[in-house]
Amino acid sequence: MPGPRLDRYTTPDHPKAIVLLLHGGQQQNVEPVENTHASWWRMALMARSLRRFARRNEIALTLLQYRVRGWNSETDPAPVRDTRWALAQLTAEHPGVPVVLVGHSMGGRTACRAADDPAVVGVVGLAPWLPPGEPNGAIGGRYLRVLHGTVDRWTSPAASKAYVERSRHLATSATWQPVEGAGHFMARHLSTWRRFVEDSVSEILTATSHEEAPNEGIA
Repeated sequence: MPGPRLDRYTTPDHPKAIVLLLHGGQQQNVEPVENTHASWWRMALMARSLRRFARRNEIALTLLQYRVRGWNSETDPAPVRDTRWALAQLTAEHPGVPVVLVGHSMGGRTACRAADDPAVVGVVGLAPWLPPGEPNGAIGGRYLRVLHGTVDRWTSPAASKAYVERSRHLATSATWQPVEGAGHFMARHLSTWRRFVEDSVSEILTATSHEEAPNEGIA
């Protein structure tokens, strides 16, 4: 079985930040992820739409393709394991560069579980799968931004909102925002989802750069 794969959409020599995109999947599925799968392709389209923003802000924009399609385990979820591998690769290439994780559906849950990596400064969740009781300790000291369609039938906007509310005392900052009338797959209101990612990443990176160097920020 092939291992996880990193697809790089922008590759600045000296990036100011790294944005790692994480795609969705299924609760149980050990089949390999393929480029034809909608969950991966959806985030590949998002990555393409973010290229101009990433280039303008000297961001290394990368999409992870997991080894298998499913979450598969509560104690050792497959996509979390792959995300930690990806973070190790990216931070070895660019030590000290802040990372923002951007995940859709299962990718949002994965991002929240992997947020405790020392390089990660924030998580952007798009219609994230965050079931009741989802552990949230990894989000401590990070920025959390969640956007969820109000008529999502695949993942619960109420559950993701509850996760954000539970995380407010742990996170540096945590917000939840609805997209009225939107479902799960980001097909409608596509520009709304993209702008949310751009605005959230900019906000997170500006805030963290101000914490370290008050006179610097991101355009």
